[in-house]
Amino acid sequence: MENSCIKYLSNNYVYFMERRGVNTEEAKKEWEVFTSSAINKSSIDNARLIRRLEKPKGRVDVVIDTDTYNEIDDQFALSYLIKSDEKLELKAIYAAPFFNQKSTGPADGMEKSYQEIMNVLTLLEREDLKSVVYRGSMSYMPSETEPVISDAAKDLAERAMAYTEEKPLYVIAIGAITNVSSALLLNPEIKDRIVLIWLGGNAIHWPHNKEFNLYQDVAGSRIVFGCGVPLVQLPCMGVVSAFTTSGPELEHHLRGKNKLCDYLIDVTTKEALQCYGGSTWTRPIWDVTAVAWLLDGDFEEDCLMHSPIPEYDDRYAFDNNRHFIKYVYHIKRDNLFADLFEKLKK
Repeated sequence: MENSCIKYLSNNYVYFMERRGVNTEEAKKEWEVFTSSAINKSSIDNARLIRRLEKPKGRVDVVIDTDTYNEIDDQFALSYLIKSDEKLELKAIYAAPFFNQKSTGPADGMEKSYQEIMNVLTLLEREDLKSVVYRGSMSYMPSETEPVISDAAKDLAERAMAYTEEKPLYVIAIGAITNVSSALLLNPEIKDRIVLIWLGGNAIHWPHNKEFNLYQDVAGSRIVFGCGVPLVQLPCMGVVSAFTTSGPELEHHLRGKNKLCDYLIDVTTKEALQCYGGSTWTRPIWDVTAVAWLLDGDFEEDCLMHSPIPEYDDRYAFDNNRHFIKYVYHIKRDNLFADLFEKLKK
């Protein structure tokens, strides 16, 4: 069954490379290199993988990969992580690239995210963490075999080697996955030493998979869904899209509690009015849910499913011969916001 899965993926890969102008022989050669180094699917042990996808007990080490300037939810998520130190020991922060109306390109988005991370750390009065903030990729992956070298990717590729399958490093990713997929290509050994929690892609029942974090770097997305790294997926539209808040709710719970809370309210309100308008706006605080998966509260429901295949046409493909991932299908909105607000006020 595993061989048929590899054959399916190989044919699919060659097809899309041909569409991008790569001739058949070059595409086949590229696929052989890729499967021998980055995603040797024949070595994926589902029993071990399922054990590694269990929620951890006790305190764990984490890094976070974030496009912090892209939307306001990253600032909430980073703050929530830092204030959840009863469970999470933050070891490094990686600035992720993004490209939309708030940046001139991926490199500019990454640099703005780096500076916004520093701003949030100042508001949190956590100057000690500024030494472990790393600039990430300045572009997206040009192919599924070519990593984008950055300080963030190199740090993850090296840092993860200090961990083991039994005691892994947890990687929370809430932006384009370029830094993480590049680290996996730079050092494929780390897939046995990390667990990846990624907010990316849409729900499998959603009509399409054109989701910002995923479609910016489909090549990188295909690596993390295909290589056998333990992956927890938090889908955006259809699942996490239900995790919304409003101006009156933020004002009631957070206004005047500290500098950070006032900042979060102000920038959320400004962005919501610019993007949505109207006096009854609500805003998804997407990225908080990725942090919450690691916490001990009753915040989410998940299940095992065979890893879907993100395609270049904004759709998933499915093959029940593929390895398992953990798929979050429900957010307990009220429980999670109660915990978030309580911690932000501290």
